[in-house]
Amino acid sequence: MVPSAAPSLTVLDAATWSARAAAHAERADALTAGHRARRSRHEKHAIEDFLFEYYPATPAQLRRWHPGAGVALAAGPDGPAPHAAWRWYRTDDDGTVTLDVAAFLDARGDTVRFVAGLLAATASRPAATGCFGLHEWAMVYREGDDAHRHPLPLRLGGAGTDAVVEAHRIRCTHFDAFRFFTPEAVGRNTLSPTRETQTAMEQPGCLHAAMDCYKWALKLGPLVPGGLLLDCFELAREIRTTDMQASPYDVTSYGLEPVAIETPDGKAEYVRRQRDYADRSTTLRHRLLTHVNAEP
Repeated sequence: MVPSAAPSLTVLDAATWSARAAAHAERADALTAGHRARRSRHEKHAIEDFLFEYYPATPAQLRRWHPGAGVALAAGPDGPAPHAAWRWYRTDDDGTVTLDVAAFLDARGDTVRFVAGLLAATASRPAATGCFGLHEWAMVYREGDDAHRHPLPLRLGGAGTDAVVEAHRIRCTHFDAFRFFTPEAVGRNTLSPTRETQTAMEQPGCLHAAMDCYKWALKLGPLVPGGLLLDCFELAREIRTTDMQASPYDVTSYGLEPVAIETPDGKAEYVRRQRDYADRSTTLRHRLLTHVNAEP
């Protein structure tokens, strides 16, 4: 599946695309304000920094508005849109700027095909609930109280964390979570996800797969309109917060209450959020596929 190299064009006049670009930049700035302020003070945030460390996009990249495939930007009083100087765009004789889909696909076609296939396969499956976010617990299993990935204390301590892992069945379907399991936790997972089985195993109930809608939007680059990219980022940020609330880490220093998945009430709350994120991420996957314009 690949997008069409010559989609029908919608032409935006300069006033329209200028307003959209400005609104996008304002929204992106609001979403990244906390991160940028902390960065200027050289402060770390164990929850939100993940969105800029694991996912390779800077605040400056997020605020750059792309119209998406099939949208052309008419020249204004000051000449062509700034996109004329950006990679993958072409400028016609009348100053109209358009994404050069064919050139993008020549360079990134394999990536686009992989992402489109993964999004479609994930969206086609029912959401599997009941994992209770134990992937984060498996990442610190038997590491003790101090040697773990984030600069936060363990809410139940090392022994208490290990006891929760040992009392539960772990069913992680996401390779990029599973690969961070401690050696002692690997054998406790009932599945063995790999990079090669990623498309066959990912399902919309997985919080990390839902967060990854943002990663796939980044991989699709200028094919994806800026507003959709920010929608994916916002959902990823919300899910990341839940991911850490349900983790073994004590997040109360950030003003957050734990989702205590070792209790019946905590499990119920986790599943409630999990189902909501599954529905919302599936909507994003379908929107991404629409803008990729995948065809059989």
